[in-house]
Amino acid sequence: MRWQRDDPQLELFGPEQRDLPSVEYMAVNARRIINTLPPSSRMPFRHTINAYRGCRHACTYCFARPTHEYLGLNSGEDFERRIVVKVNAVERLERELDDPAWEGESIAMGTNTDPYQPAEGHYRLTRGLVQALGRHRNPFSILTKSSMIMRDIDVITEAARRTQVGVAMSIGTDDDDVARLTEPGAAPPSRRLDAIARLAEAGLRPTVLMAPILPGISDAEKDVRRLVGSCLDAGAERVTPILLHLRPGVREHYIGWLEGVRPELVGLHEDAYRAGAYGTKDDRDRLAAIVRDEVGRRGGRATARAGGYRGGSGTAAGGRSRTRPRTHREP
Repeated sequence: MRWQRDDPQLELFGPEQRDLPSVEYMAVNARRIINTLPPSSRMPFRHTINAYRGCRHACTYCFARPTHEYLGLNSGEDFERRIVVKVNAVERLERELDDPAWEGESIAMGTNTDPYQPAEGHYRLTRGLVQALGRHRNPFSILTKSSMIMRDIDVITEAARRTQVGVAMSIGTDDDDVARLTEPGAAPPSRRLDAIARLAEAGLRPTVLMAPILPGISDAEKDVRRLVGSCLDAGAERVTPILLHLRPGVREHYIGWLEGVRPELVGLHEDAYRAGAYGTKDDRDRLAAIVRDEVGRRGGRATARAGGYRGGSGTAAGGRSRTRPRTHREP
């Protein structure tokens, strides 16, 4: 399918960052929509909802990419152009919230792929999920890097009158040119900062995950300080810096991308991530110190450590599906 150029939904994204391959949307009926993480999980949440799998934002570093392999698809181009849509997500959520066994715990959205990626402009599943959670007075949080969230300020604020709602925007740079290179299908950072301002004006107290900060690309001290200032000036309640994570599967994809666009940085990354997926402690501590200092200068709030949050556009997978996908294509 393809949205027409005069579709008002497109205005929420700003100009297309890059020509991307045509997209195939695979409709499935999920058995369950609330996913409960195992007790051993280190995530700062227990329950998640992911209405979509795969993401047209096409972020080079996305640590949800390997989850596409669970579907028999690849974590490269398939992840970007073969999007699974759980078309019964809202119906399933209503049933699961009505289940007497459900205890009303908080649910996180945006922990795997973005709930406001372009497909949401057509399917409107996230909007329906927000409305259902609000009706049931069930607390929830949203993490996105899409300015499309501005479309739903009305239903998010209505839900926030009934229950606890957390809203976070992922912004790893305030440089639109850098974002065009690293996250070509996402809204430009300038549009995301506009969204932060709108969310703050609505009283939703948005936070920002400064994520990911990319070694050699967006980690210069002046760039980090400028990003802190941009987020706080826009109205962010708090900022949390997160250094790039390179887990198995994502590491190979990202290093392959670097070899094509910034080959001089390959050695830097091989050294920094030799010991693990989260970079060196020195690099994390340096990033945290810069952010704390800049936030302190500006009188804002920041988390104490960089890289402590390990969710956000790429961790917990969604529920299983019962049927073979029905597909339609965007030419």
